Amino acid sequence: MTTSTTILTMERMSVAGGAIVRGVDFDNIDDDTFAYLHKTFLDHHVLCIRGSSITPEQQLEFGRRWGNVYAHPYVPSIDGYPGIMLFYQVHAITETWHADTTHSAAPPKITMLVAQTVPEIGGDTAFANQHMAYDALSDALKATLENMRAVHYGTELAKGAGLNSEQVTHAHRVFLTHPETGRKAVFVNDNYVRHFEGWTEDESRGLLDYLYENSGRIEFTFRHRWQKGDLVMWDNRSVQHRVVPDHGSAERILHRITIEGEII
Repeated sequence: MTTSTTILTMERMSVAGGAIVRGVDFDNIDDDTFAYLHKTFLDHHVLCIRGSSITPEQQLEFGRRWGNVYAHPYVPSIDGYPGIMLFYQVHAITETWHADTTHSAAPPKITMLVAQTVPEIGGDTAFANQHMAYDALSDALKATLENMRAVHYGTELAKGAGLNSEQVTHAHRVFLTHPETGRKAVFVNDNYVRHFEGWTEDESRGLLDYLYENSGRIEFTFRHRWQKGDLVMWDNRSVQHRVVPDHGSAERILHRITIEGEII
């Protein structure tokens, strides 16, 4: 089904989330257009703006409409564009389900990618709806985990950037309450979480593994097939994501910014 406003069209990606919007002019995003994009984003968790050219300057300007552009603690920006990170090919950490930079005290609320070069075949990004993951848990397990926190650790890249472990280690609630919609979501991921706060890794492993498996259930997931020029943004508070590494040696280059979030 396609819905339209004055010049915009919207197409849903799947039942689990995602929307593709066409007709955006990045030279002229008025308040009504932004309000429409904002509502579509909150409703569908992942927003793709397709068929509209965008420069790095416009990506930063558009990002600032959503909040402060986040400075990654150890991944550098590209020259001349503070806040834009270059993603080239696939890094192993992106091939498993995760939310971005959850080891920060206030993890980013939004990630925004612009596709510069995409493979002819493959290289999709998959998403998993964590509101649906929360809703699927039993009431008893929800009650058990309601006030628990999990400890998120930064990767080995942090050491190379001169950061100590305390700077990239933070505990967050297992269940996040979305500050704009009020919906609850599971907020643990296998890339960064090692144990529950106050628990050992051995004690935590079984329950964490169950949560990870539940979070990636096929009925909660959907995929975005990239086209060159796509701007794709996702709600780091609502979904996890992963690269589908099926494009061999074909180039996959994206410009990424993230938007500061709240302490959760």
